[in-house]
Amino acid sequence: LPANHALLWGVRGTGKSSLTKAAFMAVAQDAPDLKLVEVDRDEVTALPALFDTLRERRERFVVLCDDLSFEEGAAAAKALKSALEGGVSGPPANVLFVATSNRRHLMPRGHAEDRGLIATAEDAEEEVSVSDRFGLWVGFPAMDQATYLEAVRGYATRDGLGCEDLDRRALQWAQLRGGRSGRVAW
Repeated sequence: LPANHALLWGVRGTGKSSLTKAAFMAVAQDAPDLKLVEVDRDEVTALPALFDTLRERRERFVVLCDDLSFEEGAAAAKALKSALEGGVSGPPANVLFVATSNRRHLMPRGHAEDRGLIATAEDAEEEVSVSDRFGLWVGFPAMDQATYLEAVRGYATRDGLGCEDLDRRALQWAQLRGGRSGRVAW
């Protein structure tokens, strides 16, 4: 059935890529014609050509771009928009694009003080226009402290690790690692 392209965005280490790959593996067990193609974020400009090639195939494809963002990438952003819209022939029915990103709108914030109000508004509109091409957005927020400590305790119990002052040490570890996430808890 038709599906929406998906953007999984949020804090690093929260499982965006792991969830995407696990979901693909679960579905692919019962769908041998489903294939996963991973595209490096530096190769996004090749997406329109890739989608045209995949359109002609009988298999179905999930095209994954992990850690997508556009630092200096007007050309890359335009290529992504073109690929997701499918140009004149429309988007390929056998391709689902999934991107993970630490940014909801994929673009870095510009320096508003350096530009006029109209230019700043246009920049904001351009930022949103890229992520608007995704029909499904799934956010992965940072863990609160209670959830983080519960995850740490769960891993410690599962792995039979006895540790004195586990909570205190886990919180110190999170500070050293720059935040709380599932990856930091593990």
